Amino acid sequence: MAQKTNAIRLLDVHKISYKLREYPTNIPDISAKGVADYLSVPLDTIYKTLVLEDDKKEHLVVVIAGNAQVDFKKIAKFIGRKKVELLPQKHLFGLTGYVHGGCSPIGMKKKLPTFIDQSAKKLDTITVSGGKIGLQLLINPTDLANFLDAPFTAIAI
Repeated sequence: MAQKTNAIRLLDVHKISYKLREYPTNIPDISAKGVADYLSVPLDTIYKTLVLEDDKKEHLVVVIAGNAQVDFKKIAKFIGRKKVELLPQKHLFGLTGYVHGGCSPIGMKKKLPTFIDQSAKKLDTITVSGGKIGLQLLINPTDLANFLDAPFTAIAI
């Protein structure tokens, strides 16, 4: 049984259904593609959690398919900012409590505005980080969106 992370504890407390998938932390590639390959699941069902910073130094989270990239212009326009960019990796742990490769949209130190790419709505289940490298959560995207109060929007290319 996996060590309980903040993400798992919160889902359990709120009685949100999920399944766990574990993989060795020493696989050579912990990118979305590497994890999808190791778990033998389609890359478009693995969703990566990215933390962004806008031009006012405010933070937000986007959840997009492993085979997609963030459309920075779309998300900036959607939130009414001039510019957004990836949070420098060196600031990730301090802001979220999670490390690169193990950042879950659930259970960050501070609740940040979160947006899920609309592609997730087409799927019954998506896979997101469980809060540490080696742990993935399989969850219904609508359950995830409702829990995070995260709208589905077109934010990926």
